[in-house]
Amino acid sequence: MSSTELPGVRAVAAAVSPAVSAVGAAEGEELRSVALPGLTLTVRSRPPERTGLPPALYVHGLGGSSQNWSALMPLLQDVVDGEAVDLPGFGDSPPPDDGNYSVTGHARAVIRFLDAEERGPVHLFGNSLGGAVATRVAAVRPDLVRTLTLVSPALPEIRVQRSAVPTGLLAVPGIAGLFARMTRDWSAEDRTRGVMALCYGDPARVSESGFRAAVAEMERRMELPYFWDAMARSARGIVDAYTLGGQHGLWRQAERVLAPTQLVYGGRDQLVSYRMARKASAAFRDARLLTLPDAGHVAMMEYPEAVAQAFRELLDERGGS
Repeated sequence: MSSTELPGVRAVAAAVSPAVSAVGAAEGEELRSVALPGLTLTVRSRPPERTGLPPALYVHGLGGSSQNWSALMPLLQDVVDGEAVDLPGFGDSPPPDDGNYSVTGHARAVIRFLDAEERGPVHLFGNSLGGAVATRVAAVRPDLVRTLTLVSPALPEIRVQRSAVPTGLLAVPGIAGLFARMTRDWSAEDRTRGVMALCYGDPARVSESGFRAAVAEMERRMELPYFWDAMARSARGIVDAYTLGGQHGLWRQAERVLAPTQLVYGGRDQLVSYRMARKASAAFRDARLLTLPDAGHVAMMEYPEAVAQAFRELLDERGGS
């Protein structure tokens, strides 16, 4: 049994088809389901402006979904053929059969998807947990990655910010269930405001329509019986990855990444410290750094134009492919 797998997970996974509301899709987006041995992934795509563009894959963070990339994807559809994946247990993807929510487990899901679809090498994007997952994919399967763009990647920190401690506590057995019971009377609006206050540098940048869409998605997620289980196990997976040393440590794997790498850090990030930007720039052998002083943890949602421009410059350096 893996360090992130608990007894009874197969029973939980077998009962995860409740009648919940549909996942939202922005205008021009398409959703499809990809069945692989042991897991099923929901994939969000936006048709490229022309055929023959290089593929891109976007990987969200803890508690997020492929919708986290809906602001960035249309800004790049003239240069990449983009898809965003819901990691197992998040968005509209059901839990994996083996209950493995470790960083390695999520990375394995991404690799299996890319191998099955034969889309590699891709321009790989990752935010937060997705940044750690993308780093591991790029390190162990360099043949699958053209470039790597990491937005506030969840790479190990020795001194974790105080504001990030509650999220880390989800990894402690029983805490997620306790929190769920303590907050069962919270409205979807209250939960959404709390998440935005934690993840955005300035929550006021979110439009009223954007907030309402986020509330609707929060309501949908809270109907899922495995919501807290997926959150807790994935949080535990991040903590486990932080403590892993040797060749499998994330910083050691960052040093092995061959793909040109674009790093994006926000000055108001309450979950990944801004000070980690310098360490990451030194760790990735071919790195460029974009710092956004007013951004929080999800710069691709707050400042999608800036992130898109940084990626375009990365493409230009590589000759546009």
